[in-house]
Amino acid sequence: MASANSRRAAVLIRNRARTNGAEARARRAAATAARRVQTGPRSLATHIIATGAPLDVVAGAAEALRTQARKAGIRGRAARIRRTLNGRARRVVTVYRYTAEQVAQIVANYKPRKAEYKAIRATLAA
Repeated sequence: MASANSRRAAVLIRNRARTNGAEARARRAAATAARRVQTGPRSLATHIIATGAPLDVVAGAAEALRTQARKAGIRGRAARIRRTLNGRARRVVTVYRYTAEQVAQIVANYKPRKAEYKAIRATLAA
């Protein structure tokens, strides 16, 4: 009986360690992104991560901001990267990097509906 309880306790500790590690990685990613967006142009996703937004909302918010950038005619600085697709082909892809001022202009036109996106907009606008 004691062995079953000790195994259960070990599983709980391991799960807590995994959860704490995931949260720590998210905090480190947000801190790193916050430093990077101050130094130069970065992707819209990096600007959003720097606000401390949950990582499951970043892709959707970045796509919404890309749409607003297109409507406003704001083009970031183009860069060519090699993107790996399913661990295989390293294809050359053109990506765009935006300065903090450009992001502020994009956010001025952005009117989100979801509560998470509204929080991101408020933080980016500040």
